[in-house]
Amino acid sequence: MLAEMKQLVTGKNICVLATLAGSRPYCSLMAYAANDDGSEIYMATHRSTQKFRNVCENSAVSLMIDTREKAPRAQIQALTVEGTCVPIEDAAKREFVRARLLSAHPHLEEFLAHIDNQLLCVKIRSLLLLKGISEAHHAVLE
Repeated sequence: MLAEMKQLVTGKNICVLATLAGSRPYCSLMAYAANDDGSEIYMATHRSTQKFRNVCENSAVSLMIDTREKAPRAQIQALTVEGTCVPIEDAAKREFVRARLLSAHPHLEEFLAHIDNQLLCVKIRSLLLLKGISEAHHAVLE
C-alpha cells in the first residue's frame, strides 16, 4: 500500500497545505513537485505570506492530495500527508527543486524568479490514504 500512496504523491502536482498560526489553522492551495521516491514535496511561496510566517513559527504541516477531478465521488482517494516543512537553503538543492517545479508547472517561471520567492521542502513523516468512504491505510516513513 505504501507504493500506491507514494504513487499518488509523485503522480499529482496540486495539494492543499495546512499550517498553523498559533492555534488557528490556515489552508492554501499549492502547486508542488515531489522527489522521485515520494518522500519529499517541494513548493514555493513568497516570504511575505501568512503561510510562510506560519511555517517559520511551526514547521509541522499537513497536506491533502486527492483524486476528485477524475474519480466518481464514491471512489475518490484522499491522501493526508503529515510532515515537517522547512525553507530550502542549500544552493544545489534550490536549483534541483526549482527545475522540478518548473518541469511540473512551467507557468510558475516568473513567480519563482521573484526576489521574495522562497522554496520549501516538506519531509514526509506519515501518510493516510482514504479510498472511498471507509477504506483507510496508514504508513509511517520515519
